[in-house]
Amino acid sequence: MDFQQIGKVVIELLTTFGFKVVGAILLWIVAQKLIEFSIRLLKRGFISQHIEPTLVHYLLNIISVTLRIVLVVAILGFFGVETTSFAALLAAAGIAIGAAWGGLLANFAAGAFLVVFQPFKVGDFITAGEVTGTVAEIGLFVTSINTLDNVMTIVANNKIFSDNIQNYSTNPYRRVDLLAQLAHDVDHNQAIALLKAKISQIPNVIKDPAPEVEILTFNLAGPVLAVRPYCNNAHYWQVYFDTNKAICETFGEAGYPVPEQRYTINSLSHIDGVIPTPSEVG
Repeated sequence: MDFQQIGKVVIELLTTFGFKVVGAILLWIVAQKLIEFSIRLLKRGFISQHIEPTLVHYLLNIISVTLRIVLVVAILGFFGVETTSFAALLAAAGIAIGAAWGGLLANFAAGAFLVVFQPFKVGDFITAGEVTGTVAEIGLFVTSINTLDNVMTIVANNKIFSDNIQNYSTNPYRRVDLLAQLAHDVDHNQAIALLKAKISQIPNVIKDPAPEVEILTFNLAGPVLAVRPYCNNAHYWQVYFDTNKAICETFGEAGYPVPEQRYTINSLSHIDGVIPTPSEVG
């Protein structure tokens, strides 16, 4: 056995393999720098076009992952690995991962649609996924909503996208809906006029459309007024509470009686088995 010849062959193989390893490392480093540079350029371009930041984040992540996958396949090809088989294996792995993480991918897709269609944006006050509050962040898989009692609530994007969404910040104003109970003996026209005048003086109540005060329904205590001032969403709760105070103060200053439920009970007396006629009942 010629050990000298074997050693020569081994050295040649190691040298060739070593050059390939060094070349692969250099390729990885250079390609990584190029990918990072390309991502920065794309980010600047997206920002200059005033594209939604969340959408920019989505696109850059997808592009970055795709380029790195291409880089790995190129390096494997450099080492002589059959990339066609690798691509098939990668596709099969993707299908398996997609089946196992279907819910996660659904949230990712829903998040992309939320960014593209923009039913709401960060800072909007919404009701979505059975949660009401201010949108703090629209993430890849979840949306963070800060509720009225200052609790940060994390909602899956798919739950939001598959349900109804109410965006209170889209329109320039919204309506405050309250009720005011009147007693039977109160002049409702006077009560309506007094309430309209009082509510119009509440800070942040807009003039157009003007506050609405009308009879909504009746109950055993008397007429029920619908009291509906309009305001900007940012002032909703201030106007809501101030309107309740205005109702109480207006009716108190006018001296209106406390509403009471009234019943009329008719009794029939039986005398010798004869039921008296209505005219005979006192």
